[in-house]
Amino acid sequence: MNHSWRVGKIAGIEIRIDSSWFVILILFTWSLASSYFPEKFSDWPSYQYWLIGLLTSLLIFGSVLIHELSHSLVAIAQGEKVKSITLFILGGVAQISEEPKQPTQEFFMALVGPLTSFGIGITAFVLSFLLKGLSETLGAVVSYLALINIILAVFNLLPGFPMDGGRVLRSIIWKISGDLKKATKIASRVGQGLAFFLIFVGILQILRGSFSGFWLVFIGWFLHSAAVRGYQQVMVESLLKGVTARELMTKDFHSVPSTLLVQDLVDAYILRQKERVFLVQDGDVLKGIVCLEDVKTVPRENWGQTTLAEVMTPRDKLEAVSLDSDGSDILNKLTAKEIHQVPVMDGDQVKGIICRTDILRFIQLRKELGA
Repeated sequence: MNHSWRVGKIAGIEIRIDSSWFVILILFTWSLASSYFPEKFSDWPSYQYWLIGLLTSLLIFGSVLIHELSHSLVAIAQGEKVKSITLFILGGVAQISEEPKQPTQEFFMALVGPLTSFGIGITAFVLSFLLKGLSETLGAVVSYLALINIILAVFNLLPGFPMDGGRVLRSIIWKISGDLKKATKIASRVGQGLAFFLIFVGILQILRGSFSGFWLVFIGWFLHSAAVRGYQQVMVESLLKGVTARELMTKDFHSVPSTLLVQDLVDAYILRQKERVFLVQDGDVLKGIVCLEDVKTVPRENWGQTTLAEVMTPRDKLEAVSLDSDGSDILNKLTAKEIHQVPVMDGDQVKGIICRTDILRFIQLRKELGA
């Protein structure tokens, strides 16, 4: 399981580093220190290759961070909320609260990333010439940074959803057709086709003995999965559009004390009463909500030592919705806040609870009915 760590904030956006990022940092540093720089500059001492390799790798990811920040700042300017940016093995990803509501919003949000990378690349290219006579080392670092950013910009402009180029393509088709589902379907299929092409080229390189082929296969596989998920997400949101919280919520729920053990909840409530969601109350005081999904996060051997207070979503972190809240907005809230359930409130009264499983059950039912 991957973990991420918060390393700071920029413009109110949380910056995180995923555990997989350290893998690519090490690989980049090793590749630069053992191959690229020794081939270009054979007279450097060995320690310098590793120091400059590490510095260059960090600057590359600094460029990726600026790329993602440009997406995020445009999203914020358009009224969206950006919770965080996470650097991981394939670059970076910004967690934006909602998908763009208009094709023009998506067009500018997607295009600004590659344009930013182009800008960094061109600036670094000019600097590399200015530094040639001043510092060979700095000139080498900046020259490589220019190359990588131009490659990053070009690669991101490939019309494969959900890459930036794929989102630009989707926004154009969306603008022309007025149909987001159709635009996403076309952009997703182009993205899947590009993914299969990358996998094919990667396999050819592997057969020729090139290690870089494994990276192309991995990137192709990741792109294919992301393209399929992107289309499915739009279809699910479309299915939930116009469906209200009162249609999705569970009305029959029980109250349990916060001191109850997870094992007792499973034995006495979940298995015996066939319930999946519970209000956690001490007396008349609402402490939080616990769902079956929360139980699943606890290793089975720890059920007898873990109380509900340790696994529930506490009251101060609850994201309540009203009876008339839209289903797609509820799904976005669950996803953006990384929570399993929301209470449905009518004033100060809890009228129902919506878990992820309630939404999945609704979608499955519509699927079985052919809707």
